[in-house]
Amino acid sequence: MSVWKKLFTALKGGVNETAEAVADSQALRILDQEIREAKDELRRSDEALVSIVAKRKLSQQKVNGFESGISDYESHARKAMEQGQQELALECAQKVANLRNEQQAEQNYLDQFVTSEERMRTNISQAKDKLRQLEQQVDVVKANEAVQKAQAAVSTTNLGANTKMHTAVESLERIKQRQAEKSAELEAAEEMAEEKSGSSLDKKLAEAGISSPRPSSAEDELKRILGQ
Repeated sequence: MSVWKKLFTALKGGVNETAEAVADSQALRILDQEIREAKDELRRSDEALVSIVAKRKLSQQKVNGFESGISDYESHARKAMEQGQQELALECAQKVANLRNEQQAEQNYLDQFVTSEERMRTNISQAKDKLRQLEQQVDVVKANEAVQKAQAAVSTTNLGANTKMHTAVESLERIKQRQAEKSAELEAAEEMAEEKSGSSLDKKLAEAGISSPRPSSAEDELKRILGQ
């Protein structure tokens, strides 16, 4: 692979990583928006289902109405035959035939409405279940996100506290060092002053027990007075 191809691949990978990072940072916001849109679609689906249910009920009423009319005209046809009015009976039978044809056409519409209603109820129910599951997953993701942010904040705080404590310890050690150096300087200055005054040698002799002066007593002073 040439240098230019490698460079292009690296740049492309960097762009993809950046795009993914942006997408990840907006993931929860995108999910919330998609859930809102899904809820809107479900509301429209519920409204459509209500319309289908209403049409199915009206169609069912028509079918029932045709059934009632068929029953009535069949009864009229029988009574007409009992009275010997065959032509009137045939007219009633024709009416029954017409009503049955109309009933069958309406029954076809009714069957379509029933099928559509059942399918829509199933699809809406499944969609609502999936939406509830998605909302639960989003809630879990949001909770995890909040916990991880809190953990990150605590870790950052601890890191900052440890850094500050380390800095404070270093400052304390520097103060101790300066104090030790100052004490050494003061001791050296005192020793130099003693050497200049000669007291240093006397101090050394006294410490060695060589020229330690004996305390004067009353007998010593009386002898000195009497010249003894």
